[in-house]
Amino acid sequence: MDDRGGRVKTVPPLPPVTSVTTKREILETAKKQDVSSLRLQFTDILGVNKNVEVPESQFAKALEGDIMFDGSSIEGFVRIEESDMVLKPDLETFRVLPNGDAAGKVARVICDIYNPDGTAFAGCTRQALQRQIAQAKSLGYEMMAGVEAEFFIFQLDADGEPTTVTHDHGGYFDQTPVDRAEEIRRLIVKDLVAMGFEVEAGHHEVAPGQHEIDFRYAEALATADNLATFRFVVRNVAYRHGFLATFMPKPIFGQNGSGMHTHQSLFRKGSNAFHDPKGQWELSDVALSYIAGLLTHARGFCAVTNPLVNSYKRLVPGYEAPTNVAWSMRNRSPLVRIPDRRGIGTRCELRMPDPSANPYLALAVQLAAGLDGVERKLTPPDPVNKNIFEMSFRERRKYRIDELPRDLHEALDMLEKDDVIRDALGPHIYERFVEAKREEWQEYIGRVSEWEVERYLTQY
Repeated sequence: MDDRGGRVKTVPPLPPVTSVTTKREILETAKKQDVSSLRLQFTDILGVNKNVEVPESQFAKALEGDIMFDGSSIEGFVRIEESDMVLKPDLETFRVLPNGDAAGKVARVICDIYNPDGTAFAGCTRQALQRQIAQAKSLGYEMMAGVEAEFFIFQLDADGEPTTVTHDHGGYFDQTPVDRAEEIRRLIVKDLVAMGFEVEAGHHEVAPGQHEIDFRYAEALATADNLATFRFVVRNVAYRHGFLATFMPKPIFGQNGSGMHTHQSLFRKGSNAFHDPKGQWELSDVALSYIAGLLTHARGFCAVTNPLVNSYKRLVPGYEAPTNVAWSMRNRSPLVRIPDRRGIGTRCELRMPDPSANPYLALAVQLAAGLDGVERKLTPPDPVNKNIFEMSFRERRKYRIDELPRDLHEALDMLEKDDVIRDALGPHIYERFVEAKREEWQEYIGRVSEWEVERYLTQY
């Protein structure tokens, strides 16, 4: 998918990486490929990838789930008096990382976090998504999702410090010599393929220095794992070649920000439950109720899918990002769009999330919202086929179009009022998340910005 939701030409699928799913197979693969270090990877509540790295002598112990770490050192995890956490690897996520060094190759495996007594840790964001997946399964559904995570590539200065100077002046679908990052994108794709991704396409985005690489959709947990891996690979490849890659939503004033449009559908017994050839728009009642759930809870989960102060600099009129709670077939100004494809490809596209979000929590709250709509058989309002950005306030009221939160503070207020989204996060994650984000907001509003100085210093 491109940023505007259209299909780009799909490259032929590449041979999949052989799945390694048992401890013995992993140990044999690690020895055969000269793996000297294993990263036990997890994602904290704020969406930052973390890892504990162990040497070859500890591989067997690590794969048994016997490695502990100090959870009190991780943002939002636990208090210091209850600090010990256990990392239990999902063996199917074992991958050997490309581009080892003189010390040998490095592999990684994604982990769930448990308490020392064997119970699930309430602050594990991966398990928060797994709980929603289990809820969908209890209703007979499986969520399939695909994300379009955009990013910027910037130059470093002479001291190696990051800047917001772009490496090109390219625009949408431009190519060399205007797009000077083609080679970097190819290197990113090469590493992604080596780690088992089925990459569909890569291209320059609307803003200078902005890019997108699309990979195939999958079931929800695999998509979240892939997104966490994708962000690591993009940043790592850029760093190795002397650039900074960032998933910050709006790094440049006056340019489009980076979104993470999320395509999603429910499957039942191998068939797409969103498709009904006899339904209006060929959408099933399940699809319409799911869309209604997304619209009902959008303002409540916005703090999770758009978690930074900077996220709301992207969600402003005039830059293609949605600012209103509505849905449509082809119109790209509403929050939810229904791509043209039907049959097994029937899906809805939520256009508000940005790539700074915790991938597990972002999918968890979207799935919880959609399932709430399905369980309560909610009906969405009529689709809006006019450009919402050009509507008057009275017209928006006529269509019952609400606005998304205008800033992180308002988004957190909305989250506090939404019981469905709070329950999806669980008390531990919800409380720690809100606490951290309230602190972030207070720090932000206490700063004096360059804009304020330019505007007021001499005038008053």
